[in-house]
Amino acid sequence: MKIQKSLANIMIVTALAGSFVTVANVITPTMQVVSADSSTTKALSKAYVVYGAGSSNQSQIASTLGVTDTYTKLTTTGADASYIGLSGIADSAMISSVALAPAEPGTGTLVNIKDFNGANNITKITSQQYAMAATMAGVQDVIITVTANQPVSGEAALAGVYKALDADGIQVDSQNTQAANSVMDATSGAIDANKDDSSYAGKLTSAVTTTSGQIAEKKQGGQNITINVIINQLNINLEKQGIDDQTTTAQTQKIATALKDVSDAPISSSAAYVKNAKNLGNKLKNSVGDIMAKAENFANSADAKKAANWFMENIWNPVVNWVKGIIG
Repeated sequence: MKIQKSLANIMIVTALAGSFVTVANVITPTMQVVSADSSTTKALSKAYVVYGAGSSNQSQIASTLGVTDTYTKLTTTGADASYIGLSGIADSAMISSVALAPAEPGTGTLVNIKDFNGANNITKITSQQYAMAATMAGVQDVIITVTANQPVSGEAALAGVYKALDADGIQVDSQNTQAANSVMDATSGAIDANKDDSSYAGKLTSAVTTTSGQIAEKKQGGQNITINVIINQLNINLEKQGIDDQTTTAQTQKIATALKDVSDAPISSSAAYVKNAKNLGNKLKNSVGDIMAKAENFANSADAKKAANWFMENIWNPVVNWVKGIIG
């Protein structure tokens, strides 16, 4: 009789253990990189902070980025500018810094640009452009936070994103990153020309990202992708966002040319990318300002930790202690 009770107790504990595994899976960080094979994804194993070699006041930068002791520290040098297709860059020119934190599964890529001493020192790239470029490079489910201790373009931060992935053992295809960087650059002129419209950057990057996903879907369906196909699709999406009259023919042509590079890159053969581009496009269209991510988007958010702690304290530990008492 005692043996039957003990077996029953063990079965209860085993069932509870299965529940614990389920909870743990919910809160496990899953920053992923999508390859050309849509079935292949890799999760970022931990959070990173990447300081520009030319930056100063690193302790204040860390505080601005929300970095804790759990973040692995890296530095971008001039040589790392190759991640964004540049060469001959001095270490002192790498100034913007970036933190990467895993996001909840399905979050996509969200970017926050943080003021340093009350000033937004990222002068060229918007949060929406960072998110668009990172997604086109194959990144998903990550929250990127950027800052700089002096006015800079912010391109070094994107190099820092790719360096962190490399350090974690995740390889991002160079053709994908170069194509993504081209699109980011191509959108800058139109965004700058419409800087008085706070909603324009979000609407433009939404139209561009959505177009890229649609073109990838057409390509995977066997359609021949020409520059005219891209321009036509881009114009449709610009009109849907209500910014077709704010975007010149020259600007549209430049963006479409860069999107052709994305279409020719491995990322456009990924079924997962079609989904990711669509999801990000929907988020970008209403994105205004420098902050895209909120606390609940982080995989290591306070809510997630609270849920895990509650389970350990109220269910797991009491059951383990109870079983120990029975065995003893």
